Amino acid sequence: MWVTRAEPGAGRTADRLAALGFEPVIAPLLAIRALPRAAPDLDGVAALAFTSRNGVDAYAALTDDRRPPVFTVGDATAEAARSAGFARVRSAGGALGDLVRLLVETAPHAGLVLVPGALEPSADLPALLSDRLEARASPVYEAVGTGTGAPADFDAVLVHSPRAGRALEALGPFSGQVAVAISGAASAPLTGVAGLKIRIASRPDETALLAALGNPERRV
Repeated sequence: MWVTRAEPGAGRTADRLAALGFEPVIAPLLAIRALPRAAPDLDGVAALAFTSRNGVDAYAALTDDRRPPVFTVGDATAEAARSAGFARVRSAGGALGDLVRLLVETAPHAGLVLVPGALEPSADLPALLSDRLEARASPVYEAVGTGTGAPADFDAVLVHSPRAGRALEALGPFSGQVAVAISGAASAPLTGVAGLKIRIASRPDETALLAALGNPERRV
């Protein structure tokens, strides 16, 4: 099983695969690089919203201030926020739409929702909140291509993001391997790639991604 995600997440995924009896091969197509910037100005900030563990890690390295309440897209990101020292953390337990609903229903409406995340995010959370909450993106990291090629021998490849999907697309054609994507958006760049069978997780989280290893192939 080829693990394409960036470290340190790649190691965590490899451990889960090994526990399930698979043989993981770590060859990241992306690397996470923190953006050099000053500590964030939290004046007027009512809450923080994170869509990935990478965002939590990069943001937490910039400041020791853990006062704002935190809202996360999923449980793994919530766990990362608690480990970073945030005391008030709520998880949407699902996809980006779930996080939007959680924020609209429970986030403080008197103040700004700051969204620390990627320089080029796969989705625009502030735009989705624009008519209901004041929100602003705060880029704290970027994902850069590693230039890594495909392993010499692999049966399946895990695709954790649309950016990884685009990097994988550039390495085609393939010879009958299976690509297991975390979402339809992550699988979209692989449409038409010769020699690659597609499976898509039922929900955009890694538990569902690994479960999809047993799903039938899908055309995208």
